[in-house]
Amino acid sequence: MTHAVAIDRVLTAVEAGRDELLAFTASLIRIPTVNPPGQYYRECAELIGERLSAWGMDVEFVEAQNRPEHTPEHPRVNVVGRIEGMALRPCIHLNGHFDVVPPGEGWRVDPFGGEVRDGRIYGRGASDMKSGLAAAAFAIEAIRRSGFSPSGSVEVSGTVDEESGGYAGVAHLCKAGYLTAQRTDYVIISEPFGPERICIGHRGVYWFDVIAEGRVAHGSMPHLGRSAISDIGVLLYAIRSRLEPELASRVSVMPVVPEEARRPSINVNAVWGGQVSENQQSPCVADRCVVTFDRRFIPEESLDEVRREVAEVVAAVEQEEEGSSFRIEDRMSVLPTRAPEGSPLTSALSTAIRRVRGCEAELVASPGTYDQKHVSRIAGVDHCVAYGPGPLKEAHQPDESCAVDDLVTSAQVMALAVLELVG
Repeated sequence: MTHAVAIDRVLTAVEAGRDELLAFTASLIRIPTVNPPGQYYRECAELIGERLSAWGMDVEFVEAQNRPEHTPEHPRVNVVGRIEGMALRPCIHLNGHFDVVPPGEGWRVDPFGGEVRDGRIYGRGASDMKSGLAAAAFAIEAIRRSGFSPSGSVEVSGTVDEESGGYAGVAHLCKAGYLTAQRTDYVIISEPFGPERICIGHRGVYWFDVIAEGRVAHGSMPHLGRSAISDIGVLLYAIRSRLEPELASRVSVMPVVPEEARRPSINVNAVWGGQVSENQQSPCVADRCVVTFDRRFIPEESLDEVRREVAEVVAAVEQEEEGSSFRIEDRMSVLPTRAPEGSPLTSALSTAIRRVRGCEAELVASPGTYDQKHVSRIAGVDHCVAYGPGPLKEAHQPDESCAVDDLVTSAQVMALAVLELVG
């Protein structure tokens, strides 16, 4: 059989299964796996496991027993399907998370209806990223239906908690030995960057709190106290007027999308202070206020430099505002990640995109982090990229959707890339 004939058989198998792929995607969307708190994870993992088993894979459910998030009420259950060929290596692992953020307001369709209309499938997770997970799984099934068996190993995983850091999901698989450099060669994470884009990495993140300590007093006599909220207000102005212009002057060479995200940024995620009560007034001067910052940084910046810049602004405000008192507490930090230049994985996906879409692949980087950070840092697998259907801009938005044609196309591209790498 010629290479061209093999390619045609795989592409035809995906197209022939269009309705089945769409129905599988809809069934995933209809399970409201909302995180937080982590609802219906077991039910969704079992649905995926049943489908992978029916498609000839050996299936294992992996619970994150040692994680604090794993509770009887909200168990953290991951699922892994595996097909072994004539040899264990090379091994390619296709991953997708099945947790979704809360739907929020503003929907014109049922966020968990999986409705198909005008060539698009709608619902929370339709873009981010149940469509990608379904496409990845069906890509492997299309290869099997075409009559091919891998010479190496192929794995598909559905994992939890990516929206809250992925520590009970992909990070747990890495630490438990399911994803390691000793057994895994390539990883595709089916995040929604669209059928013509390959995401080669992501920016870094530094989450931290700044806590202001004031002095409590009666609200009618604020001169006897010190408002920690007012001190935070001064700090927020300093961040905006001093640090933000400096960040805006820096531009990364990494192809982060959208274009504005090629610059580092700092965002105020939350502010809370005083004697907070939803229904009752507090006649007190706030003696404590906390602000949580989200600082995204580019590869050209080091984490030490990022921390130092923040500390310098905080120290300057403390010195200028006599009597103010601040301290910084770290929450989380993740270094920027990028797949190696000339990776066979990037090359295989690029070739597949050219064959299926008739255009050159666009290499991009993500403005936010995703589970590539765990694959790279914990598992030590460098050849990891994100590729999947769905518009990135619709992630976490009302009326989230994915074009059905893009769902099918992405499955075709992943199938051809797997065929090239372990076929």
